[in-house]
Amino acid sequence: MDVPTIFDPYPAGPDIEVLPSYFPIPGYGLLPVNAFVLKSREPVLVDTGLWALSDEFMKNLSSVIDPDDLRWLWLTHNDQDHIGSLHRMLEAAPRLKVVTTYLGLGKMSLFRPLPLNRVHLLNPGQSIDVGGRRLTSVRPPTYDAPETTGLYDHKTSTFFSADCFGALMSEPAGGAEDIGSSRLKDGMVFWTRVDSPWLHTIDRDGFAKTISYFYGLSPGTILSSHLPAAHGMADELLQYIALVPDEVPFVGPDQKAFAAMMG
Repeated sequence: MDVPTIFDPYPAGPDIEVLPSYFPIPGYGLLPVNAFVLKSREPVLVDTGLWALSDEFMKNLSSVIDPDDLRWLWLTHNDQDHIGSLHRMLEAAPRLKVVTTYLGLGKMSLFRPLPLNRVHLLNPGQSIDVGGRRLTSVRPPTYDAPETTGLYDHKTSTFFSADCFGALMSEPAGGAEDIGSSRLKDGMVFWTRVDSPWLHTIDRDGFAKTISYFYGLSPGTILSSHLPAAHGMADELLQYIALVPDEVPFVGPDQKAFAAMMG
């Protein structure tokens, strides 16, 4: 696979659909890029995929829900692989409100502002009700953008973790359990070194407390933007990212190495 590719949606639970795609990173492997649909009484879309696959994304989305039925769009953060169809969604779903933070709103305003009447600001620790279903904003233990917020669905014990728990993969997989522990560990540690380089300078005791909080949360399902759905794997995934502060920091190829990679 040498171009971004979208795959058919699949269920991560009775009322949660994954909209998966994969982005190739030359020399390193494939990075999953997922969005999600939560079918509550006020349905929620989490992120909007890659711009390069926007037409396919809209088609896949329409196969699991009528976009006009969506009421909420939760932006985990504003990186381009998360906002590819954002403004198409605002047009397709006139009643849609975008959940973000004040910083997220400000960053969007630097290049294509969001209509202020379509925005709902929510900080970590705060919750919204989406039709008898409570979603709480939670900052994940690792992230690459300061506006990042994951969300915890109390009804299903599902944690939508943004970039956290992502992994570089050698091939697509139907679920995180299909990758194999060794390959999953290597892919997750590598991705986390790339995505959250600040972990190498963090206070170890403080990070241990963060990890401990998520052990206590113990989500039954983890839905990362960059990993196939992971059921019953929270402890294993937390163990892997806990290793990263003591790993060697990632340094990408320089021009000479990059030229060799490109042949």
